[in-house]
Amino acid sequence: MPEAQVIPLRPEDDGIGAPAPVRSWDDHVAGGIEFLRRRLTGDYDTDEFGFDPDLTDHVVMPSLRPLFRSWFRVETVGLQHVPDAGGALVVANHSGTIPVDALMTTVALRDEHPAARRFRLLGADLVFDVPVLGALARKMGATLACNEDAERLLTEGELVGVFPEGFKGVGKPFSERYTLQRFGRGGFVSAALRTGAPIIPCAIVGAEEIYPMIGNAKTLARLLGLPYFPITPTFPLLGPVGAVPLPSKWFIAFGEPIETASYGPGAAEDPMLVFNLTDQVRETIQHSLYELLLQRRSVFS
Repeated sequence: MPEAQVIPLRPEDDGIGAPAPVRSWDDHVAGGIEFLRRRLTGDYDTDEFGFDPDLTDHVVMPSLRPLFRSWFRVETVGLQHVPDAGGALVVANHSGTIPVDALMTTVALRDEHPAARRFRLLGADLVFDVPVLGALARKMGATLACNEDAERLLTEGELVGVFPEGFKGVGKPFSERYTLQRFGRGGFVSAALRTGAPIIPCAIVGAEEIYPMIGNAKTLARLLGLPYFPITPTFPLLGPVGAVPLPSKWFIAFGEPIETASYGPGAAEDPMLVFNLTDQVRETIQHSLYELLLQRRSVFS
């Protein structure tokens, strides 16, 4: 089995891009008016998956940036490992009761990567079945977590994100924080092998503490058709106030790419190779989580 490599935490060049220029109030107003004109006249484009770059850049991203910069104070490491162009598969750990980690990684890659890369997330069926949320996810560029969609996006040169733990990771109890759950059958590895796209392990620390899940109302979850119904120290006890995430300190670290092109597309049919690469990615992320936790001074700083 290939040896897992730990994601470097403090490289000399961490690949962080220059901050976006500060815009004046007049610029914001003019931009808002122009955005409304495009929406009213239909002067904007979407791709075959429903991705709406105009809405994402002018509505979704501005609403996420305050969380990224001021609330979670995200530090991004290893962005030089993410290619400036071409298809690549980012594989990350999943946590936080609500999958905010996927959104913060999207901001990191768009705002801090030198090439301002867009992040095309793969999501579970449930995400797209929820009214409003499903449509918004599509407009942000997300699509179903299936090999067919993943391979099409990678072939088209997109940066694709997958969280193989799924709901097992995002809904695990707080007592199991930063312990990776099973990575499924390695479908993401098969997609990478068929397209020759590199796999980039990504470790995220901080998301586990935003909604510490101390219980699961399973009966209520079944009634609502949800994989779990979280009970945290503040929710549902404090009602809507309890839905405010705690301001934990975040790190997002991208590791060295694991190349797949040399294996050839046919290697996707080799179950042992798929298993070994899946295990290598999982071990790399787990080791990196431990390293990041040792480095973090406290949960909130």
